[in-house]
Amino acid sequence: MNKNPQRFTITAALPYTNGPIHIGHLAGVYVPADIYSRFLRMQGHDVAFVCGSDEHGVPITIKAKKEGVTPQDIVDKYDGIIKKSFKEFGVSFDNYSRTSGKIHHETASAFFKKMYDDGKFIEESTEQLYDEEAGQFLADRFVTGTCPKCGNEEAYGDQCESCGTSLNATDLINPKSTITGAVPTLKETRHWFLPLDQYEDFLKEWILKGHKADWKSNVYGQVKSWIDDGLRARAVTRDLDWGIPVPVKGGEGKVLYVWFDAPIGYISSTKEWAEREAKNWEPYWKDENTKLVHFIGKDNIVFHCIIFPVMLKAHGDYILPENVPANEFLNLEGKKLSTSKNWAVWLHEYLEDFPDKQDVLRYVLTANAPETKDNDFTWKDFQARNNNELVAIFGNFINRVVVLTNKYYDGIVPEPGTYSEVDKKTIAELKAYPSVIASSIERYRFREAQGELMNLARLGNKYLADEEPWKLIKTDGERTKTVMYVALQIASALSIISEPFLPFTSAKLKKMLNHVDEKSDNTPDWDIITTKEALIPAGHQIGKAELLFSKIEDEQMEKQLEKLEATKTANAMEDQKAEPQKDTATFEDFTKMDLRVGTIVEAEKMPKTKKLMVLKVDTGIDKRTVVSGIAEHFKAEDIIGKKVTVLVNLAPRKLRGVESEGMILMTENAEGKLVFVNPDEEGVKAGTTIN
Repeated sequence: MNKNPQRFTITAALPYTNGPIHIGHLAGVYVPADIYSRFLRMQGHDVAFVCGSDEHGVPITIKAKKEGVTPQDIVDKYDGIIKKSFKEFGVSFDNYSRTSGKIHHETASAFFKKMYDDGKFIEESTEQLYDEEAGQFLADRFVTGTCPKCGNEEAYGDQCESCGTSLNATDLINPKSTITGAVPTLKETRHWFLPLDQYEDFLKEWILKGHKADWKSNVYGQVKSWIDDGLRARAVTRDLDWGIPVPVKGGEGKVLYVWFDAPIGYISSTKEWAEREAKNWEPYWKDENTKLVHFIGKDNIVFHCIIFPVMLKAHGDYILPENVPANEFLNLEGKKLSTSKNWAVWLHEYLEDFPDKQDVLRYVLTANAPETKDNDFTWKDFQARNNNELVAIFGNFINRVVVLTNKYYDGIVPEPGTYSEVDKKTIAELKAYPSVIASSIERYRFREAQGELMNLARLGNKYLADEEPWKLIKTDGERTKTVMYVALQIASALSIISEPFLPFTSAKLKKMLNHVDEKSDNTPDWDIITTKEALIPAGHQIGKAELLFSKIEDEQMEKQLEKLEATKTANAMEDQKAEPQKDTATFEDFTKMDLRVGTIVEAEKMPKTKKLMVLKVDTGIDKRTVVSGIAEHFKAEDIIGKKVTVLVNLAPRKLRGVESEGMILMTENAEGKLVFVNPDEEGVKAGTTIN
């Protein structure tokens, strides 16, 4: 373990450019990675925080086919949306690149070529699934079928998203092509494979022994399970026309597998950054005094903890990751997030709906971070954490301090008198917080670290509540100066220590306090709180109070819940499957049915039943009684005057002692609610025959 690294290379999983960023991505990867990188910079470390758009692979070609555009059109569109969202959200990448860029193609090609020249691959002819109708080999995501492990009937050819098992397309039971729906055939093709099984001993030594104590249990457990099950050779090339061409003889018509080229994107992004900043990129990837940390979600654990390290080891020139603090999944209102089903809170839409509230989302996602198990995001919790924590604790403390300082001293920090024991204890606690928070961040416990940040705000609130300067000012002006001075030190500390978690709030608070960064003694920002005698000195002029956070009203939450409800309804309608066709009816059978438009003139729920309602229907030929099982779906008073479709020549039948002389035609909507088969059009009169 590298205890005193000279530099840090921090990577965040490359977002896939077939859709925008949602809160699951933020909570799992980008917010924790940004907190960690900002913290390291504040400690004075040399940091390269890199990311970029992952622009190759089958889902992009699938989306392009569906939309009738080119894959390049798709990646250009979503790269723009993603990059803009990250910038507005304050994710402080040192470089954000693209895997479709020239520098990445060159880097990935050279990486493959060196491994090829060094004999690190196995070349084999294999039988792969082929769609005869489409005339092409089927990449993994172009095949669905039944998972051989858990029985999920919608598993993909590379992975079952239900149980997480990694698959080959040929493992699937009853496979079918997602392009044409045809059953694929097997056809021979030649590819290069990375023999993961040859690196089992290395992985056991490096991870299972070397990182048992410091890697997160959820990460270690998944890696151990993979290794214990035995590793197999994995194809690094595929038959596809979208991606990085295989740069060796025999590679015509083939590209590098996206799982092989994507992690190399971290290296090419670092190269791009170093070139722009006139730095040497190599120490960030090849020097043992560099600490490499990957931030990912749990669906990427195998690629970053087994496959990419094997690639780096096999290449021979690169360092291995020191840690891979992968998070679990974040759910939304109790349901799994889904890009395809639009069950998500999209970052670009959030920024439109909640302008200037980036830090509220950062705060809530960190407070609910799925660090060791899946967690849930709800709009109710979002509102509560904003109103009860950010507004009522953090914002309230700052507002009181700044308002009182302006009221009592025209915004000039007062000269303190002699500290009381309470003052000394409060200052001592204040100076301990950077170390406490740092300890949590260094162990990738960001939720715990943010909790300590809020405890510092609570310390300030308690101090003011106990000392009551608004009362003290009337009896002891000198003591009030000391109290306000101490409170201002806490406010100043919050402006510094909140930056990794709440960067927009930190900047706003620093501006409000007229904070001046003093770098004369080269003390890192993070250490100033502990080492500096006065964070904000007597005589310093602060600005006027501004609200750091504003209350979020119920109406705003209702709007978001309505949006999700609309998505739920749309999904239900899309998933609704038609009933199978009944036995064939002859034309004579059909003509026997006398269907008429009727009007409900009376309605009453049948006593002692849950479902039945007694209706009086004007059929145009008479007014008759019809008993219908609709009472759980409609109120009697709401359907009087409703036009309905009635089968009038149905043989009468007694239901609970009431003779029913017909049947009202009904159907179900996507939510399972009964609805009338509706003839409610203008000009349609009761008694009209339906042909």
